[in-house]
Amino acid sequence: MCCLKWWKFRGKTLAEGTAVCREAEAFKEQGNAYYAKKDYNEAFNYYTKAIDTCPNNASYYGNRAATLMMLGRFREALEDAQQSVRLDDSFVRGHLREGKCHLSLGNAMAASRCFQRVLELDHKNTQAQQELKNATTVLEYEKIAEVDFEKRDFRKVVFCMDRALEFAPACHRFKILKAECLALLGRYPEAQSVASDILRMDSTNADALYVRGLCLYYEDCIEKAVQFFVQALRMAPDHEKACLACRNAKALKAKKEDGNKAFKKGNYKLAYELYTEALGIDPNNIKTNAKLYCNRGTVNSKLRKLEEAIDDCTNAVKLDDTYVKAYLRRAQCYMDTEQYEDAVRDYEKVYQTEKTKEHKQLLKNAQVELKKSKRKDYYKILGVNKNASEDEIKKAYRKRALMHHPDRHSGASAEVQKEEEKKFKEVGEAFTILSDPKKKARYDSGQDLEEDGLNMGEFDPNNIFKAFFSGPGGFSFEASGPGNFFFQFG
Repeated sequence: MCCLKWWKFRGKTLAEGTAVCREAEAFKEQGNAYYAKKDYNEAFNYYTKAIDTCPNNASYYGNRAATLMMLGRFREALEDAQQSVRLDDSFVRGHLREGKCHLSLGNAMAASRCFQRVLELDHKNTQAQQELKNATTVLEYEKIAEVDFEKRDFRKVVFCMDRALEFAPACHRFKILKAECLALLGRYPEAQSVASDILRMDSTNADALYVRGLCLYYEDCIEKAVQFFVQALRMAPDHEKACLACRNAKALKAKKEDGNKAFKKGNYKLAYELYTEALGIDPNNIKTNAKLYCNRGTVNSKLRKLEEAIDDCTNAVKLDDTYVKAYLRRAQCYMDTEQYEDAVRDYEKVYQTEKTKEHKQLLKNAQVELKKSKRKDYYKILGVNKNASEDEIKKAYRKRALMHHPDRHSGASAEVQKEEEKKFKEVGEAFTILSDPKKKARYDSGQDLEEDGLNMGEFDPNNIFKAFFSGPGGFSFEASGPGNFFFQFG
């Protein structure tokens, strides 16, 4: 119905209707002028005056739709565009704008129908042809993203959503999917930013509330996460993801706390079981699981299951390579199992991260033990522990010196003689160091003994042997025939 006919229908005279239409057109022209100046708010005001004056004109709704699109208010723009084509189904620009709004809001199927309608009215319309291709592209990205999400290829989903959002910048659904995948990739600040942007526009958006909660959940802020999940469920009681995440968060929190209580009470077996159960709740929760692995590693170290403790700490740092506590725990286990090179590497990592005096000392201690481990272990050579007394060291030397004395093996093969001679010399070296309190102290502290002028290359073990066994109660080997000997005590 044209403007004049509409006013006649409303009981106005032709002159009155003509005046009103002119007034509406004047408002439209003013709107056009502001639109050309990119003053879209003023353009919106004048198009609204034109519509209020003459509400059955398709072009007025079409123009206001264009203005709303420029203001990023696509849902309102969609309503105006739809009204414009209801008033005039042959209004090409109205159909184009409706399609553009649908596409911007992520409804590519509806957008395609609008662009196809334009091509029915004008089969050479190049804009509609291009927009139809854009809508098809968005549909393709949606399908790919759906498949990749099932495959847990979240990086590819983010890529697809970024491409789709180039054509659909106002689509909350695409943004939420992107944010969820960013959270699952551990890119929490980016995910939080996307969700917060949506919540600023729509504070009741359950999907955005869910993503905010998911980020907090994966950052091990479980109590705050539960609050967001509960809020999302208030907005959408059937939100399956929020429901599952809320349940997992509560279960994880409870199991971890129960494990901590059992550990504090010294019930390490129960603590181990509880931490293990907690680890099975949600493999996607990297930060919490890293802490659980470290906690279980601590339990295993208390149970003296050191290799299992190392494995747990390794799993923890695989999940979170900045987790200092796990490196410290693993380093201590390496020290306890005499894997000093690995311990030094972990302590170096810790000291690079947190340069404290305590960490510096731990690194220094590990480096000393590593240096000591590369020397001959004189305690091991004599078969005594590091706390052995002077008498125990003497008894051990007597036993080992007699066991490896070359004369005792004079009838053996050349290869055996050579090996026993080497061991005899090492026993003498060990006794020389461990029987001298000063040298023993330097050796125990990891200092270089050659700095004291002790050159083991020029060391003669026979002198030590003679000195040890000389005097009353001395000892000698006497040959009784080829390859035979007997002990002769004084």
